[in-house]
Amino acid sequence: MDKLKLLLWPFATLYGGITSLRNTAYNKGWLASRKFDLPVIAVGNLTVGGTGKTPHVEYLLRLLRNYTVAALSRGYKRQTSGFILADEKATAATIGDEPYQYHRDFPDVQVAVCEKRVEGVARLLELDRPPEVIVLDDAMQHRAIQPSFNLMLTDYNRLFYKDRILPSGLLRESRKGARRADAILVTKCPLTLQPPEMKHIASMIRKYSRRNAPIFFTGFRYANFVPFGNSEQVHKHIILLTGIANAKPLKSYLDKHNFSIRHHLEYADHYSYTIEDLEKVKHQWQKHASDTIILTTRKDAVKLMDKALQTIVSELPIFYIPIEVCFLEGGDTFNELILQHVRSYYKL
Repeated sequence: MDKLKLLLWPFATLYGGITSLRNTAYNKGWLASRKFDLPVIAVGNLTVGGTGKTPHVEYLLRLLRNYTVAALSRGYKRQTSGFILADEKATAATIGDEPYQYHRDFPDVQVAVCEKRVEGVARLLELDRPPEVIVLDDAMQHRAIQPSFNLMLTDYNRLFYKDRILPSGLLRESRKGARRADAILVTKCPLTLQPPEMKHIASMIRKYSRRNAPIFFTGFRYANFVPFGNSEQVHKHIILLTGIANAKPLKSYLDKHNFSIRHHLEYADHYSYTIEDLEKVKHQWQKHASDTIILTTRKDAVKLMDKALQTIVSELPIFYIPIEVCFLEGGDTFNELILQHVRSYYKL
């Protein structure tokens, strides 16, 4: 343990004690936790920071496309409060960047935000066409609602069993929180990950999880660049623009495929772009211009498509790179696990 972590250890102990007491109160029924009479699938993790929740939520939305599905988030960093059901007036500012991404990419999904998930679910069930399945985004610590299925994610590059509780680490609660998971996904794995290492990771996870909770390994597959500026011609030289938790996997992918990153404008996760920011992007691009494009993520692109930014975006050769989840093995088993869970609520 290095000196800083040693100094933070008393605060981590205090924080861990508070979260443990809170979880005990919910487990014992001292605090109310409401369950609903429909499948409610929670996607979450034990750590602060990106574990790839958004692409995995999107994976579920595609998998459940034959049902009436709602995606419910708190709407992190939105400029509004309370329950909002996304409509044609929705923006990243009003509902948050990730919910807005779901809204744009899945027009048949009912996307809503609400800080209080119990209220959010109740409001969704009051709709003229209530959902048959609800996917809760980032809800593992939201104990006021009891999901029917808890899907826990842990980043291969920062596995929860190697981490420490805040502030000496990134854990939001004790590693024992993994016991609430009905299934665990090890995310952001290299696609070349070998079975012996998977077996070792699974054995370490099972020290904290339920023994019967299945463990799966997923990675990301990048798709072709999608233009949304003034050009469709792709070049190998790139100005990279990101406002995500960790851009290293994307940079590694670009390097592996012989793209040259001439400049990386890197902002904090969930960053809201301004005209001034795009002027900086434009300035960097003008240094190279003819053989250089601007590349960003899908999560960033939905914010850059805001009407207030369209004038300058339309002047730039800007693209986003889609990512999709792929299972290293057992994908069909995972799909059937989720579908069977949902079907169990609707057997005749």
